[in-house]
Amino acid sequence: MQTEIRLAADDGFSLPGVLTLPRTGEPPYPALVMIYEAFGMNDEMRRIARDLAAEGYAVLIPDLFARGRVTALCVARAMRTVRRGHGRELDDIEAARRWLADRPEVDAERIGTIGFCLGGSFALLLAGSGRYKVSAPFYNLPMPVPRACPLVASYGGRDRTTRGFGDRLEARLTELGVPHDVRTYPEAGHSFQSRPPGLIGALTKYTPFRAEYHAPTAEDAHRRIVAFFREHLDGRRSID
Repeated sequence: MQTEIRLAADDGFSLPGVLTLPRTGEPPYPALVMIYEAFGMNDEMRRIARDLAAEGYAVLIPDLFARGRVTALCVARAMRTVRRGHGRELDDIEAARRWLADRPEVDAERIGTIGFCLGGSFALLLAGSGRYKVSAPFYNLPMPVPRACPLVASYGGRDRTTRGFGDRLEARLTELGVPHDVRTYPEAGHSFQSRPPGLIGALTKYTPFRAEYHAPTAEDAHRRIVAFFREHLDGRRSID
């Protein structure tokens, strides 16, 4: 079940979002705060949320671009927040996490985060916040990782912007003693988990991102993250 919601941000702004709940199973559910890619809230992000809900997770996508009228400016501001490690977008994500934790359908002790592209960078930042049980960043910006919760990360080998970061991240998580599953898919580029929308999205496959949906990789990444969530978020060892 997927519904449009609004929640109160820390500054009083009525922040919209999309909440997707499982259709089966008994609440309270384990939950995920999902942060979308640079294309913003679109059908592909909603589809991924439904796919995760079908596995038993309540999924909230806060609309971090809702405060602005020009998407490019929203992306630039969000990127600045990622680089600084603080800012309004992180405040809005935290407000969304608290709202989700207060829902009667959600187990507040079992909340993780997942993000794609720009959202993947937020998911990696949040992995070190101490507020999430698990994090699943996809093709995020390369960045230092001083600390982390259990982490399952996915990258495309054809994506020049993240080249080598998967290996560095795996080495760092091993050094930290953090449970992890990091994989770089040789045949995939950036944004392999979703279909980039519109003409600009289609043209990104000709950029250093090599951004293009890659079904076999998307299916394997979904399988991996669900298996990881089963163990480190749900407390189960395998996919039912």
